[in-house]
Amino acid sequence: MRRLAIEGMTCGHCVQAVSKALAKVPGVTRVNEVSLERGEAVVEGSAAAEALLAAVREAGYEARDAG
Repeated sequence: MRRLAIEGMTCGHCVQAVSKALAKVPGVTRVNEVSLERGEAVVEGSAAAEALLAAVREAGYEARDAG
C-alpha cells in the first residue's frame, strides 16, 4: 500500500480526476481512497511511486510520496 499527499484538490470532481488517473497506472490493483479533507490518496499494487506521482501531476495536481 502506498500513501500519496495530494495538493490542489478543491472539490469532488478533483477527487474523481485523481482517482481515475491513479487507477490507470499499470500495477495499481486498487485505489483505496482519495480524500479531499486529508489531501491524500491510498493505493494498492505494485506500481512505482514515480509512475503514481506522474499520473497525478498529469491530471493537474501536485503529489509527493507520503509513505
